[in-house]
Amino acid sequence: MAWGWEQSDDAHREVYGEKKHESSWGHELIAGAASFAGMKAYEDHQRKEGKTVKHAFAKEAIAGLVGAEVDKLAETKGMDEADRIKAHHHAKKNAEEMYDHHYVEGHGADEYDPSRYSRHERFDRPGRW
Repeated sequence: MAWGWEQSDDAHREVYGEKKHESSWGHELIAGAASFAGMKAYEDHQRKEGKTVKHAFAKEAIAGLVGAEVDKLAETKGMDEADRIKAHHHAKKNAEEMYDHHYVEGHGADEYDPSRYSRHERFDRPGRW
């Protein structure tokens, strides 16, 4: 089951915080953190560019960013290969569902248009970035 915005945001704060790797950090927690970070990176880039893109393109770009985040976390947090593969799958599914929930279902958007639709409110919480 994929995580939503709140769980992924919580995972991001826990994993990217000051704590060192904990054995309780499973692939799902890493996936939640990576999907949130990948979505944030995509939002920041696309809003700077200001370009409208199709949902399919946005999801592919996000999947690439999310995959890179999983790889980075797998290396820095000491994940084994099996958990890294699981985290990749889970993170990509999370990010796609987060995207759909916010843009397709939430805004009824027919494409990603940063000039018409706001980014998710969780990216704008004070003291996060």
